[in-house]
Amino acid sequence: MTSRTADVQRNTKETQIRVRVDLDGSGVAQLATGIGFFDHMLDQVARHGLIDLAVDAKGDLHIDGHHLVEDVGITLGMAVAKAVGDKAGIQRYGHAYVPLDEALSRVVIDFSGRPGLHMRVPFKAGMVGGFDTQLAYEFFQGFANHALVTLHIDNLHGDNAHHQCETVFKAFARALRMALAADPRSAGVVPSTKGTL
Repeated sequence: MTSRTADVQRNTKETQIRVRVDLDGSGVAQLATGIGFFDHMLDQVARHGLIDLAVDAKGDLHIDGHHLVEDVGITLGMAVAKAVGDKAGIQRYGHAYVPLDEALSRVVIDFSGRPGLHMRVPFKAGMVGGFDTQLAYEFFQGFANHALVTLHIDNLHGDNAHHQCETVFKAFARALRMALAADPRSAGVVPSTKGTL
């Protein structure tokens, strides 16, 4: 496969976002969103997805984190879609279960070309540090819509909201890594009977 990189900027009256990705990286992250716990979660995506990821995000955090977190999800989705190209030769599907102490989450992804998010995560707290746990949904909705993926996210167990959120992001990263991996038996072939995704 050719180089799978992208550099995407998205600017609105609410946020200014720049995301750079290398889908065949080693997990290096450079993150500056202004929300410490969100940076921690994006670091999990890079490390466990083996994606080099740089995110520079500024926004109206004096209001709350909603616009910024959602727009990072949108911009990351745009970057991944651009980097993956026509999806020829990838596995397409990925799934992962990730535990952290009492918490366990499952994420399944399909680079289907049809955006959809089904997310069931009963967070046990509304905030983790400066991160509103409701915004996890907004991040993944933005990503799914713009990466054009079908994404199923389920937290199966969890009593600690930090653990719940971290298992979700780690499982997302692992599922993403699997789906984006090269399929040695189908090099150069789009993994669909339609011939396009």
